[in-house]
Amino acid sequence: VANADQKPLKNISSEMKLLAKKARENKLQPHEFQGGGFSISNLGMYGIKQFSAIVNPPQSCILAVGATEKKVIATADDQITTANMTNFTISCDHRVVDGAVGANFLNRFKFYIENPASMLI
Repeated sequence: VANADQKPLKNISSEMKLLAKKARENKLQPHEFQGGGFSISNLGMYGIKQFSAIVNPPQSCILAVGATEKKVIATADDQITTANMTNFTISCDHRVVDGAVGANFLNRFKFYIENPASMLI
């Protein structure tokens, strides 16, 4: 999605749906998928729990999204419960993005995934 940082979530969502539809129909044009700086690879939808994606130059990073699975966890007050857990892995081209910057990105990403309402503020 071009200029995603300047668009509201609703617009990003509808544009992604349109691009996915075009891709499934083999109607995606090169200008619609080339030139980005960041990619997302979702093998989770195929049941893959965790993987490392390879950066596609000239992009700088790619986020690997694994499958969601229910796990038993301990809460902050030492109670046992279940939660839906997903693995995310970032790969960075260190010529462009330092690993520490990638780690900071994952930290903020985790915050937003765990607190989705904060993306709307």
